[in-house]
Amino acid sequence: MKRAQRQDDRRSDGLIFLKLGGSLITDKGSPETAREERISRAAHEIREALDEAADLNLVIGHGSGSFGHSRARRYGVQEGLARSDDWWGYAETGALAARLNRLVTDVLLANAIPVLSLQPSASALCHDGEVVHLEISPVIRALEMRLVPVVYGDVCFDRVRGSAVISTEQIFAYLSPHLRPERIILAGQVEGVFTGDPLKDPHARLLRDIPLSTAHEVERLLAGSHGIDVTGGMLTKVRTMCRVVAAQPDVTVRFISGEREGLIKKTLLSAEVREGTLLHS
Repeated sequence: MKRAQRQDDRRSDGLIFLKLGGSLITDKGSPETAREERISRAAHEIREALDEAADLNLVIGHGSGSFGHSRARRYGVQEGLARSDDWWGYAETGALAARLNRLVTDVLLANAIPVLSLQPSASALCHDGEVVHLEISPVIRALEMRLVPVVYGDVCFDRVRGSAVISTEQIFAYLSPHLRPERIILAGQVEGVFTGDPLKDPHARLLRDIPLSTAHEVERLLAGSHGIDVTGGMLTKVRTMCRVVAAQPDVTVRFISGEREGLIKKTLLSAEVREGTLLHS
């Protein structure tokens, strides 16, 4: 028991959750289109960060972008299939999410990152859109073996709706109290959290700092995401991360642009990075 406790303590040291957003790694305006050059660059920066920080532990997640979201929208998977006899859309959405995950995982492996892909839908269960169960023991074991677990936005059975689509942020929120990350980094297409969608509104203003006490005011300013996102866009991302910080005040969340060359690496290596948006207690 003492040995297991020491392993848990070591695992929490330097643990970071990193998400590669669907808007970063896919073209959300074009179905099933990966931005492979962005995935490769992100993988290269992650490898460099691991080389420079021997104590860096990672859980990587990624969105489904134009692979899962457009198909989920077509079949109404997020709204629920409880009254439907046709679950083809559920199966197809899950297959597309897994297809993108295979692509991402292969690029990470090609950059000598020892990743282990863990399919969320294999164990996840939702209740009215909220994750109530996800098997965490493979994630814990992978970290103990110095592997890098990779999770992703996926379909999920739901007790109320029948079906749901769960985001990487929801998965991170479920894992967080079990794994106790020091930081969460969400790397998307845009620079951080804005007062509107900067891809649509030229007057949208970047919010550099969001204390938890002011988050409810920020939520009123937020718009949905650019392109199709059945999991709710930036507003839902911020709300989900606010719940994480409220439950674990020592955790910080930084929203950054993965488009900025070198920024993923820089943010992995230092909590003092000023780019993007910081959400904190």
